[in-house]
Amino acid sequence: MDFNSYLLVLVGFVLLFLCGNWLVRGGVDLSRHYHVSPLVAGLTIVAFGTSAPELFVSVKAVYTNSPDISIGNVVGSNIANVALILGAVAIVFPLHVKRPSILNDWLVMMFSYLLLFLFLRNGLLETLEGIAFVLLIFGYIIWSIWFSRRQSAKADKVFPEPTLKIIHAIGLVLIAVIGLYFGAEWLVKGASDLAIGWGVSERVVGISIVAFGTSVPELATSLAAALKKEMDISIGNIIGSNIFNVFSILGITAILKPLQVSSRVVSSDMIWMTIVAVLLLLFMIPLRNGIISRWKGVFLLMVYIGYIWFLFVS
Repeated sequence: MDFNSYLLVLVGFVLLFLCGNWLVRGGVDLSRHYHVSPLVAGLTIVAFGTSAPELFVSVKAVYTNSPDISIGNVVGSNIANVALILGAVAIVFPLHVKRPSILNDWLVMMFSYLLLFLFLRNGLLETLEGIAFVLLIFGYIIWSIWFSRRQSAKADKVFPEPTLKIIHAIGLVLIAVIGLYFGAEWLVKGASDLAIGWGVSERVVGISIVAFGTSVPELATSLAAALKKEMDISIGNIIGSNIFNVFSILGITAILKPLQVSSRVVSSDMIWMTIVAVLLLLFMIPLRNGIISRWKGVFLLMVYIGYIWFLFVS
């Protein structure tokens, strides 16, 4: 372990943060060109954009024989997205829940968790299971867009004008993807070296350091959306990112190479992930005019701190 490992992790973080934001900006403008709602933009395009770092990190990790970083990155990111990101955003700016339909997306997220538990009963996420995940995410995207356009047509909704031309939005997305690739590669390399130097498992590094790094775009996006009073994007981005992390990230990774999963991930980390998701639902009730208040944000943040403490001492 030397200075280069820390430098790789730092540069990887910065690249993931900047390029994640560029990908979100380009994606949101593309969604405006095609007239989909902020909620669907948050659940699909923005969620995929902020989940892109997890995809690059997970694929890179599995091909460098670090499967625990791959799965730990996804599970850790899902925990961080709710407990750390939403918790921190709610402390700064309490989040108002506007749409009861958010329950549908929460149910999809829980379904993805339960299916992951089922697929990992033998400790291996296989190619066919990865294909099933990818098919499900496509079905989810199609349904979300169809439902949004149907509701918008009924309400005769006016959409904001895009700030970028289509060609510029596409260019921004392509530049962001290239930056995300290198950011992920450097982050995984640096984190793997740190794991060896600290004498801790790749699972712990994946769930803590790497997961936090790949969750940085969600933090930036959700905070910016909350400050602009785009609550649907803020909450929808988190739930959508968690769905994408399971269905698309693990799905694509398993298609490329079957993913061997540590038993500790299933018996401990995924349980924490599910508990945090249930807390999110309880904190959003009622699902119209509900508020994720500052004290709820503090509670979520304390849960995350407790989990990280448990991770390093267990």
